Amino acid sequence: MTATPPPSSVRLRSVLGSVPAYTPGKPPEPVEGLTAYKISSNENPFPPLPSVLEAIADAAASVNRYPDMGVTALTAALSERLGVPTTHLATGTGSVAVLGHLIDITCDPGDEVVYAWRSFEAYPIVVALSGATSVQVPLDAEARHDLDAMAAAITDRTRLVLVCTPNNPTGPAVREDELRAFLDKVPSDVLVVIDEAYLEFTTDETVPDALALYRDYPNVAVLRTFSKAYGLAGLRVGYAVAQEEVATALRKAATPFGVTDLAQKAAVASLAAYDELEVRVKEIVAERERVVAALREQGWDVPETQGNFFWLPLGDDALPFAQACQARAITVRPFAGDGVRVSVGETEANDRFVEIAGEWLRSRG
Repeated sequence: MTATPPPSSVRLRSVLGSVPAYTPGKPPEPVEGLTAYKISSNENPFPPLPSVLEAIADAAASVNRYPDMGVTALTAALSERLGVPTTHLATGTGSVAVLGHLIDITCDPGDEVVYAWRSFEAYPIVVALSGATSVQVPLDAEARHDLDAMAAAITDRTRLVLVCTPNNPTGPAVREDELRAFLDKVPSDVLVVIDEAYLEFTTDETVPDALALYRDYPNVAVLRTFSKAYGLAGLRVGYAVAQEEVATALRKAATPFGVTDLAQKAAVASLAAYDELEVRVKEIVAERERVVAALREQGWDVPETQGNFFWLPLGDDALPFAQACQARAITVRPFAGDGVRVSVGETEANDRFVEIAGEWLRSRG
């Protein structure tokens, strides 16, 4: 028999007791007679393009070698596409990793990070693990960033401000005029990170040109990812655009060899094939508009959304509603006591969800 090991006496950081665990979207659960769909993680429902799959297959032949630590090919491709110097770019294993590095390079223990809430659930995790303090500013009645309140929340200890646009999980995007007015109020030594993970799905002409803001305000950094519109969630590659001092510090803080060769080559191939990808993005946007219109017609209060998802402010009914969806082989993302985020998925999944949502409202009288 194997002896039971003694309990560990290793000292772990006390902050871990207050760090919330990241809750990923659950995998689809089978229900007899129904195709199961996962519309809980804001994933792109389309598989990679053939040219991207070919690039991944070619890269797989050399996985016995370390990747290019400088992520040179992708950095050059992004520089050309975005019209920014290569020295203003930093990459990482998904935008959430780059965000962690942004906090690492700006915050000492006890410093503050201001962001709207509810927003991306990784924010409080990466902030707490850095030793910094979260300052959460409630969304307004329309589930939008209250930028005036966020400006008022900035103190002498604030080192970084996060603006998630479109906001995950609620959907609205900030407008350029209000964001510029906000930036005018932020001290020049506070870094403002514009998190644009869902940029490609936005259709509102009032949304900000974040790259113009980064050029106009030296304390602005732009955070983007290949996980959503580009459909590379499983390969983990994101990047930041920032002034050279910030970008250099980010590259210094990055995990060595973090971006794999597969991820880099897939991202470069995706940039080259963006015209094809844009067709898919437009299909997702059209499907988003169709589903949201159907839900509003049923009587749901769906906030304006610019992502590949939408939000139902269900409050205490969030978990029961998610369970009702799961009973019909549809997996959504509930936030207990708050609401449910639903990704735009395959047409059959979306249609079934609309049917479930209608039945839910009718059952509530």
